[in-house]
Amino acid sequence: MYTPEIYKNENQKEIRKFLQENSFGILINQTNGKLWATHIPLELDTNENGNDILWGHISKENLQWKGFTDNDQILAVFSGPHSYVSSSWYDHENVPTWNYIAVHVYGKIKIIEGEAVIQSLKKLVDKYEQNSENPVRVEDLSKVTMMQSRGIVAFEIEITEIQATKKLSQNRDEKNHQNIISELEKTNNNQSIAIAKEMKKCPF
Repeated sequence: MYTPEIYKNENQKEIRKFLQENSFGILINQTNGKLWATHIPLELDTNENGNDILWGHISKENLQWKGFTDNDQILAVFSGPHSYVSSSWYDHENVPTWNYIAVHVYGKIKIIEGEAVIQSLKKLVDKYEQNSENPVRVEDLSKVTMMQSRGIVAFEIEITEIQATKKLSQNRDEKNHQNIISELEKTNNNQSIAIAKEMKKCPF
């Protein structure tokens, strides 16, 4: 991912938090000489060796998984808030731009099988059911329902590289930076307001 130095985010704690809060990503690999991409939850974790991993699963009917053994290299893309920035918000002539937050994760993927598949499903369901009034638990599902787990391919990705971009008008002076925040907040757009909130964290 091309990222000018001024926009690079190398704060590992911040990146981990972003991945945990924006875990619905895009898994990209090459299968049969063709690029494939699937939109799925990809959960950040650490393995038994203390190495950072992503884990998840896809449908067995999705032929993307056939490429996991032929070429274990993958790219996972995660996006955060983003917004158009009008150059009419500057006190000088310039071009419009786009502010955004994104993380690219590179790694080596391997298929997992057996009880590890069920454990990964339990962790996934527990995470997203925790705020439900009547949370579902994998342990409570019938054997008939759990037979559907045979139709998935579960995997782990050993992370080899992370590239993180946080483009929040850091190249503007404080006056223009503050004005962009004010204009974003006027838009009544959730994405724009979220970007304004992130911009307020930028030090000057």
